[in-house]
Amino acid sequence: MQISTDQALKQLNSQDGAVFTTLIKRGSMSVEVYRPHKVDNQTPHLQDELYVIISGTGDFINDGKRAAFKPGDMLFVRAGIEHRFIDFTDDFATWVIFYGPDGGEQQV
Repeated sequence: MQISTDQALKQLNSQDGAVFTTLIKRGSMSVEVYRPHKVDNQTPHLQDELYVIISGTGDFINDGKRAAFKPGDMLFVRAGIEHRFIDFTDDFATWVIFYGPDGGEQQV
């Protein structure tokens, strides 16, 4: 299966007011495209996740740490960790990949 960024954003745009859409779901993995409007209101998730920034810039808060992001950056968030995008540009969009069992891997 192949999905272009343009196809993903077109699917998202077709869903009135949606900030994300699921594009692939297989086993414990799902792939979404996410584009919040002005504010990112997400809460911690039950699975580990990867973000791959499509467009836009801003800052990302991950477990209390703040870092700048730009297109092409990849960000990892462990399951259950508080995180959000802040101060992002209007053109911000990102791929989101959720995977693994609920709760992610245990810390050793």
